[in-house]
Amino acid sequence: MLRSYLGNIGHLLTILAFISSLIATYAYWQSSQEKNQNSIWKKFANQAFAVHSVFVIGVVATLFSIIFNNYFEYHYAWDNTSISLPLGYAISSFWQDQEGSFLLWIFWNALVGLILIYQFHKSKKNYALASPSMMIIAGIQAFLTSMILGVVLFGETKLGSSPFLTLKELNPNLPIWSLDPDFIPKDGNGLNPLLQNYWMVIHPPTLFLGFALTMVPFAFAIASLWKKDYHGWLNITLPWSLVGAVILGTGIMMGGIWAYETLNFEGYWNWDPVENAVYVPWILLVAAFHTLFLARKSSSALKYSYILVIAQFILILYSTFLTRSGILGNASVHSFTDLGLSGQLLVYLLSFTLGAIILSVLRWKELPKDENEASIYSAEFWIVIGVLVLSLAAFQVIVTTSIPVYNSIADAIGIDLNMALPTNQIAHYTGFQMWLFILAVVLMGVAQYFWWKKVKGKNIKALVNPLIISLLLTAFIISTTHVDKLSYIILVTASVFGLVANASILLDLLKGKIKVAGGAITHIGVALMLLGIMYSSAYQKTISINNTGTEIFSDSEKESRENVLLWLNRDYPLSEFDIAYKGQFVDVRQVPGYIEKRFVQPVIGTGFKGIARADIVDESDTLRYRGDTIEYEAENTYYRVSFEDKKSGETFNLFPRFQINEQMGNVASPDIKRLWNKDIYSHVSYVQREEDREWSMPMEYQVALKDTFFLNDYVAILEDVVGVREVDGMEIGPGDAAAMAYVRILERDGEKMMSPTFVIKDNQVWSKPVVSNELGLRIQLSEIDPVNGQFSFSIARSEREYIVLKAIEKPFINLLWLGILLLVIGMFISAYRRFSIAFRKA
Repeated sequence: MLRSYLGNIGHLLTILAFISSLIATYAYWQSSQEKNQNSIWKKFANQAFAVHSVFVIGVVATLFSIIFNNYFEYHYAWDNTSISLPLGYAISSFWQDQEGSFLLWIFWNALVGLILIYQFHKSKKNYALASPSMMIIAGIQAFLTSMILGVVLFGETKLGSSPFLTLKELNPNLPIWSLDPDFIPKDGNGLNPLLQNYWMVIHPPTLFLGFALTMVPFAFAIASLWKKDYHGWLNITLPWSLVGAVILGTGIMMGGIWAYETLNFEGYWNWDPVENAVYVPWILLVAAFHTLFLARKSSSALKYSYILVIAQFILILYSTFLTRSGILGNASVHSFTDLGLSGQLLVYLLSFTLGAIILSVLRWKELPKDENEASIYSAEFWIVIGVLVLSLAAFQVIVTTSIPVYNSIADAIGIDLNMALPTNQIAHYTGFQMWLFILAVVLMGVAQYFWWKKVKGKNIKALVNPLIISLLLTAFIISTTHVDKLSYIILVTASVFGLVANASILLDLLKGKIKVAGGAITHIGVALMLLGIMYSSAYQKTISINNTGTEIFSDSEKESRENVLLWLNRDYPLSEFDIAYKGQFVDVRQVPGYIEKRFVQPVIGTGFKGIARADIVDESDTLRYRGDTIEYEAENTYYRVSFEDKKSGETFNLFPRFQINEQMGNVASPDIKRLWNKDIYSHVSYVQREEDREWSMPMEYQVALKDTFFLNDYVAILEDVVGVREVDGMEIGPGDAAAMAYVRILERDGEKMMSPTFVIKDNQVWSKPVVSNELGLRIQLSEIDPVNGQFSFSIARSEREYIVLKAIEKPFINLLWLGILLLVIGMFISAYRRFSIAFRKA
């Protein structure tokens, strides 16, 4: 039964959300014209925004209802979810496509707007910028809501793309509709398997909450310029910029962790254009809250604050344009396909960009001017230098990332520019960013000493002690960890100095001023991150060195040297470990660990159901019985690889994954063994797929008991043939017969037993072959001659099962994760304190 009413409700609520955002924008504008901020217009505007938020929640609830209930007549549900999708991943499918991710952004914007309204209402101070800033926020909502309207104006102009279109509305010319107008698919395409990961449940919401929070400082900045209140916005903007930076940064870092655990490019940051486009506004937002600290006392800092706060939000819009307009083409694996919204996105971007620039130019001469320049012996000087370094880092990234945009602009005016992105993007970006952050981490240490008055006047002797300690620690670190490249020695020295200087400040603050320790904790986190990035990237070591001389990859000598070919159940010695490939496994839902793939019989046509071929046992508990129907991730195969440390004798297993992914191509994902001082990171570089395996034509052998026969590389002996009363759980009744042969296979590393069966049941004869992937043999007992005592075997040969594995040691990567944790904690402490100050002063 078609449920068109849900789509109609969702579409109506979207239109009402758009209209109410326009009404709120107009009402806030009217309120902004009046001196009395508690006027009827302000109350009406707040009510209109609240009504808008209710409509937005209704739109979200409607789309969730369509997704969770698997209403596959709707394109969004059919394209992004499926019956087999677990609940957590069904939530992720909400934001897989453009419309859902826009809606997620709109939802967070509405929530942030309601919090601001509440904050203004509870404040003892009558904020003059309340209505002007809320007008900006309501206007942003109007633009964003228009992106999911899905209406056509004047017969040809498309305004937005609706998530509530049915398959029939989106594809009206499909032949199926003439055969069955009410056709509903039985299942959907499902969520991209690569996104079926717990990080993808929390990373996009966190990132889009960060997007939403960036609009608050922007709105305050524009409102202050509009109303010529050049200092009234600072106290309230600082905590919002801090919380925006920590949430956006956390979202970005979650994406890096997802990439590290899921993708196989052997890192956590690949300088992809979409990654860069979000990284740049975050860097500028971090720079902005540093200048906001100084803006009341320094007019230069005030001007920098305006530039940075405006730029960070404009670059959020720019990143949206890059990601969703299709302009990046194949330059990014993260970009969406163009839904025909590129023109609308461009209008959105240019409206706010040009409006902000024009207003800034008109007000620039009115901004206060400093009577004296900042002294080199002041904290303000060193903070501003640090801000300039961060700004330069952001500029370098965005200039290169925008190359596809330059090409498109040139093409539009008839110029064939044809610029290309760097062939080695990691080397290109890292070459610049490393030196800029070396300088930044030094400035973090110096500025803290000036900020907390440890440097008095022009006497900089206070910096001598942390410098000496840093040099001694650096000498110890580089000698014990064998850092031998000059640039990395400089990086270690700078990071250790930043760490020591901020640790010294932190120790003093712990004596009674822990509430103001956020900056020192954050800076320590940054120093540790820099060290963790350097060690885990520059000094990572490939441990899967191929010493056999076998050419594994004909097109790459390097990859042939850094990958090993592992035959099933054959040990392979490495320098530090003995490793062995132990077989294929699957992940059965609600069962801990992994189950051997051979114990699961797929149910044809489901893609996620199987029959247990044996009891599934966890210690003394039987979790599933033989014959039970189970659910599992059929597209994922895990390859168990055992590692044994040659020195300690410690053993562990890794399960790198190979995923059949029709949407993005087949993907290999790593598995990681986390140790205190390093990660062992492994992924398969090549696997044999069962459907690609070729078997030889079967050869026939007639043998008697205890006969020996030769199978190319192997010697086979028919040890025995015995009667059995059960075959694969099927009982053999009276009048039926079944026999099992025991064939011993002698090979180089020992011997294996294979046991094919022969069955006569219900007057039908059939035989069940057995397959040994380890030996590359398939043996079938095809005939029994009881008169002559002869047994006929049909034997086919294939290549033995193997995988190609790459294993890497990533030293001291835990410094990166610890640094990220301290960065987030420190920024949260600072944000909490600044919110307390802002409310107290309010």
